[in-house]
Amino acid sequence: MGDLSRTFKCSLPGALALVALMPLMSQAASYGAGIENSQWYLAESVFECALVHQVPGYGRAVFRREAGENLTFFLESESPLMRPGRGDLVVEAPAWRPGVAPRPLGAVRVSDGRRPVSLDARYATILAQGLLEGLRPTVTRASWFDGSPVRVQVSSINFAGQYQRYQACTSNLLPVNYEQIRRSRIPFASGSTSLSEADRDLLDNIVTYVNADSTVERIFVDGHSDRIGSRINNRALSEDRANVVADYLKASGIREDMITVRAHGDQYPVSSRPTDNRRTTIRLQREGEHPELQQASGYGGETAG
Repeated sequence: MGDLSRTFKCSLPGALALVALMPLMSQAASYGAGIENSQWYLAESVFECALVHQVPGYGRAVFRREAGENLTFFLESESPLMRPGRGDLVVEAPAWRPGVAPRPLGAVRVSDGRRPVSLDARYATILAQGLLEGLRPTVTRASWFDGSPVRVQVSSINFAGQYQRYQACTSNLLPVNYEQIRRSRIPFASGSTSLSEADRDLLDNIVTYVNADSTVERIFVDGHSDRIGSRINNRALSEDRANVVADYLKASGIREDMITVRAHGDQYPVSSRPTDNRRTTIRLQREGEHPELQQASGYGGETAG
């Protein structure tokens, strides 16, 4: 009240403007868990770690880290409560911690759909740190219905203990996820069938992933060459390139009956540059995924056919 009294004394027009805004402020819809119902849940596997917080009346707030990716944060809601556009993000103290100044983090994009707010690793890390300090991240945006403010608040209560478990989960994540390695490419020098250290690292990641994901049922290994030289020699070279990759996978623990090896010679160039066509591609297929038609596409595009 002291601050408000000083405002009236120093600027009567400003005070009158504040009074005029009070009815609008009172219409703001706030969604957030209280002391009695604030919970965080950890969903963990070698594929992803997710910290999930129920926001009563709104939906969920989620910190998520997928294998091979950085931490992200998003709000999820079945109902489009916030109008798409520019929202405001702050980290603020809960009502029972008066005197702590809020930390404005700037504007965030509010979009249409079930996940109206999605933040990258930088913002997600800042929000997590704020929660560990007992503060409350809050997104404010105009309502879909009448333009009045909608505030979605993320509670820090019971966060710290689950965050420790989340950190333990992330240390056990696989090095890659399915989308990162479902189509992979091994390049070769002219006339070469040798694997580099980087190639072996890629193949090791593929082996690690396949051994962890029981839904992967087939691995297609396709060898290719450039168009320099005879067709017969190019066909043999592409077969050697496919076999050196397949042999590495098998020696690393992949079952032989999972691997289909094919040699295409110079039949499917992906570029006018010979260096782009000297390659072996690896494509993973999960249960229920349908083999695609053979096509001369780019990065790992040689599929079943």
